[in-house]
Amino acid sequence: MGEQPIFTSRAHVFQIDPATKKNWVPAGRQALTVSYFYDGTRNTYRIISVDGAKVIINSTVTQNMTFTKTSQKFGQWADSRANTVFGLGFSSEQQLTKFAEKFQEVKEAARLARDRSQEKTETSSNHSRESSHEIPTSPQASSVNGTNDEKTTRPPPIESLLKNENDRIKLISTHGPTAAKKWEQELQTLGENNARLSIALQESTNNVEHWKKQLLDCKEEGDRLQEKIVELEAQCADFNQEKERNVRLSQTVKQLEADVNEKEQELERLREEALLIPQLMEQCEDVQQRLQAAEDTNKELENKAKSLKANIEESRHKQGNLKQELTSFLEVLDGKIDELHGFRQGLAKLGMDN
Repeated sequence: MGEQPIFTSRAHVFQIDPATKKNWVPAGRQALTVSYFYDGTRNTYRIISVDGAKVIINSTVTQNMTFTKTSQKFGQWADSRANTVFGLGFSSEQQLTKFAEKFQEVKEAARLARDRSQEKTETSSNHSRESSHEIPTSPQASSVNGTNDEKTTRPPPIESLLKNENDRIKLISTHGPTAAKKWEQELQTLGENNARLSIALQESTNNVEHWKKQLLDCKEEGDRLQEKIVELEAQCADFNQEKERNVRLSQTVKQLEADVNEKEQELERLREEALLIPQLMEQCEDVQQRLQAAEDTNKELENKAKSLKANIEESRHKQGNLKQELTSFLEVLDGKIDELHGFRQGLAKLGMDN
């Protein structure tokens, strides 16, 4: 069956500083793949993270472990076997929540697996005790079953093994064919277990190579995606600059439109004032006629000449002031018309540029 991934996420990996036991030490410069693996042969769960050929996390999940959320995007757990504390920084709170929920699920599964393993061990132990009551065996005979204590000790010399084997055969022959049959069944079972373990080991080796290759592919794909993200960010920056430029141009156009409206209102006011010019000209002609009439009457009214001359001088003075005001008004009107004409040309040019 081998070891298979059951959950995968990406996060920045940290380990507690072994010197201070307070500060976090980053395990890499970028986010790494962190996966839950299930080993069907051993019935165990592990959290594994690899950076290239370097193993960053290899933590077997047990029922005594606890995953703690220390912030919205950061969580940690302690591994007593590795004598360290691992920390994971995720890009979102949702990813942290999913990882924590999976941790609790795997922890419960590990507890159930351990309970089942203990039940099997107790059953096997009871069966061994029943067999020992039927066939008294020596310590050397029990070593054939391979107990944990004797597996961890150094193997005895060849002569001692042969002697123990001979004693075991003699002991089996003295207890008849029933005991021999039981030992044959047990040896056959051990052979089958060894064969299954060999197959599982080979599958695990193949799976490791497969996941290494897949990890390299994922890393290359991640690098390509990172480059694509950088390109998209650059395009977004250009788009934002163009958007800001369009906003500024829109504001400029609105301001120019407001100026044009103001100038048009001023032009309309000047046009209304220009309509008064013919009336002023008529008034000037009327004054001139009166002056002419006054000059004609001057010959007949010599007694009133002084007063009429004074009136004529005053009228002429007023006429000069009026002409000057009219000339100034016409000059201002011409200047405003030229300014409005230039302003419209500038606005038309700006519209063509856009």
